[in-house]
Amino acid sequence: MPLLMVALGVILLIILITVFKLNAFISLIISSFVVALALGMPLGDIVTSVETGLGGTLGHIALILGFGAMIGRLIADAGGAYRISMTLIDKFGRRNVQWAIAASSFIVGIALFWDVAFILLVPIIYMISKELKISITHFGLTLAGALVVAHSFLPPHPGITAVTQEYGADLAMVLIYGIIIGIPTIVVAGVWFPKINKKWIPSAFEKTGNAEAIGDQKLWKLEETPGFGISVLTAVFPILLMFAAAFLDIFQKQLGFADNLLVVIIRFVGNAPVALLISLLLAMYTMGIARKTPMKDLTSSAGASINAIGLLILITGGGGAFKQVIIDGGVGEYITSLFTDVSISPVLLSWFIAVIFRICLGSGTVAALSTAGLVLPMLESYPEANLALVALATGAGTAFASHVNDPGFWMVKEFFGLSMKETFATYTILSSVASIVGIILVLLMDTSVILAGVTIAAILVAAVVIHTIEGAGNKKKQIKNISV
Repeated sequence: MPLLMVALGVILLIILITVFKLNAFISLIISSFVVALALGMPLGDIVTSVETGLGGTLGHIALILGFGAMIGRLIADAGGAYRISMTLIDKFGRRNVQWAIAASSFIVGIALFWDVAFILLVPIIYMISKELKISITHFGLTLAGALVVAHSFLPPHPGITAVTQEYGADLAMVLIYGIIIGIPTIVVAGVWFPKINKKWIPSAFEKTGNAEAIGDQKLWKLEETPGFGISVLTAVFPILLMFAAAFLDIFQKQLGFADNLLVVIIRFVGNAPVALLISLLLAMYTMGIARKTPMKDLTSSAGASINAIGLLILITGGGGAFKQVIIDGGVGEYITSLFTDVSISPVLLSWFIAVIFRICLGSGTVAALSTAGLVLPMLESYPEANLALVALATGAGTAFASHVNDPGFWMVKEFFGLSMKETFATYTILSSVASIVGIILVLLMDTSVILAGVTIAAILVAAVVIHTIEGAGNKKKQIKNISV
């Protein structure tokens, strides 16, 4: 049974890493070969499948991780990350920083792929955590949760965009519904969940992060650092470039823009690797040359960032290989066969199928496309179905249970310095919570817009009330400590 073979492969991977203490990359490659054999793949195809998965993943992510790490290190080494973190703490206050992280991560995540946004924002999260003496896991899960929601629910991310087109849904409506559903989902998964999760697995919330991967950040005198404006501009410049391209993708037809030279150029510079390369050159100037930093030091910082994430890049590629053998081994076709002749609400069915594909295949985009291929023929029997909500239900399913065949799982593990157990107990559950909250809100909206609106309003009101109560509790503790 293909699903059993995949489950055994995941168990083998966990045993190799946790029991035998084998390097994660080697463990992923070994598990990929074992799963391929168990699925009955021809011996001659196994190596090709592993190479395709590893190369395909690295082809997308190596430049992103490389350029992103260099930008982050240059900003950090110049003191820009310290300036940004101190300004956020000063403006929002210690009690509100988590909300600032959630909001900014969601906004950034609308335009950027999960991995790009993560690699750019982690150094800032690290500095905030270090300054406030709060575990990076606490703020890091808020960052990851907001990005998961943006990646799963909002165009122009590839998975949700692809299924929107496949289903024939209105892209603007998917975006509007996605934002309405996404905000309360972030409140639950990104803000509330880390506070609850800390009680389940406290060891994960004692971690200070992987300084080698992030780059060890020294404490600065604020007057020695670049200004807040130029630091933020340097950090968000790739976001602005990619957001411009994303804006065109979504609204070009509605605005009547022709495919002229300007549009082509915007799309080119908005491509993630190009945007990051341009931003790297900007960072070298604003964080280095303009501050009279020798080029030798800038080159050293950039080189150190690549050395720090070299193993992470390989591990991410290993996750791609594991995913590919599962796809090439026919697991997708097997799952498809399970759902022929099934009669159920298209909204709920699309979520459930996407969950199965996500768990087995790892890639949210692949899971979304696989789900669309199965659900699309069924939609002919449901002419009254709200196609935008079916698309969002599929997107919610692709967020479920990030684990070892998802590159994001390994990025969270390595950057936050978590063990396998801790990553499963934090990020895997967080992604599942985001998925479940998302589908509940989609189902409510499909049943009654008023009921969905009341539920969303209740979540937001509860967030304000809880935040206020926590603030009052903290003030009482401070007064008590002072009196003692």
